[in-house]
Amino acid sequence: MKAMILAAGKGTRVRPITYTIPKPMIPILQKPVMEFLLEVLRQHGFDQIMVNVSHLAEEIESYFRDGQRFGVQIAYSFEGRIVDGNLVGEAIGSAGGMRKIQDFSPFFDDTFVVICGDALIDLDLTTAVKWHRAKDSIATIITKPVPKEKVSSYGVVVTDNDGRVKAFQEKPKVEEALSTNINTGIYIFEPEVLNYIPSGVKYDIGRDLFPKLVKTGASFYALPMDFEWVDIGKVPDYWRAIRGVLSGSIKNVQIPGQEVLPGIYTGLNVDINWNKVDIIGPVYIGGMTRIEDGAKIIGPAMIGPNCWICSDTTVENSVIFEWSRLGLGVRLVDKLVFGRYCVDKTGAAIDVQAAALDWLITDARQTPPVQTPIERQAITELLGSNGN
Repeated sequence: MKAMILAAGKGTRVRPITYTIPKPMIPILQKPVMEFLLEVLRQHGFDQIMVNVSHLAEEIESYFRDGQRFGVQIAYSFEGRIVDGNLVGEAIGSAGGMRKIQDFSPFFDDTFVVICGDALIDLDLTTAVKWHRAKDSIATIITKPVPKEKVSSYGVVVTDNDGRVKAFQEKPKVEEALSTNINTGIYIFEPEVLNYIPSGVKYDIGRDLFPKLVKTGASFYALPMDFEWVDIGKVPDYWRAIRGVLSGSIKNVQIPGQEVLPGIYTGLNVDINWNKVDIIGPVYIGGMTRIEDGAKIIGPAMIGPNCWICSDTTVENSVIFEWSRLGLGVRLVDKLVFGRYCVDKTGAAIDVQAAALDWLITDARQTPPVQTPIERQAITELLGSNGN
């Protein structure tokens, strides 16, 4: 069976992570989001998978390659061009990406699934496809019910009593919402849906294709299903995903490594004296990470591999990516550290290198910088000594 993963977006709302990592490659405890999607697809018999790529395409292609080590077949459709010897992504929209693949060679020749490459799901695709076919639908949106007070954060799908799609509301006010079923970015299509997509132009599934299907009276349905769906659309979403995995509220992601103490998981060869640090789980510490005496780690927290946490440093409710060095006495509360950036839980970022603060947060492979007590005090206030 055939499927498509949408992986061409720039992920602007997840910056700074997506400056160097495409959204489908964002790691959930060291495992890319897209790898979880491949597991779900394979479980339900979808083993021929097209992936449209654009922004940082080579990162996706070099990791997944032809898919054989994941038990599937994968091929890629690049959207962009070469400028001065460099690949420049130019996404052509989710529907445009489908059309480009079909114009190259008719790949979509039976019922197929399209999934956005930036969400954790545990959807029963087999049941969904059976429902889709029973309705004789050419397009089915998988929706998910949410509490009414949350509808303003999503695209709402409005249907009649039979499930036929009648209209859409993009992030409506709570009092104006006509439904509590939201679009999850998971779709089931028949090949004839491609007849509604023009060739050679930028065309989006939600913004362009779906309104056309409604307008023309096509056989177009929505299926509400109760399943685990963790959208990684923004930095706060990623934050919640990591916390959900560590706390156990997200069930379909296993914490890697070894549980060395209750709620404390580590990778290989972590350098830490457990009697001289204060750690409260749930916490994950990646392999070859050094945590000096006197450090304090309060979960839920993730510290990636090859990090260096200096003495008297506090990491609380934070996510630290690989190869990060946190200087002596730093206090990080509700922060995400990614390369040269320190991000708060709203998504606001500080470029520590541009701000000449790389003595505080830097690459663990660099020679440790010299710091002064005045600098230590200033950065403690800057990064939120009181958890601000």
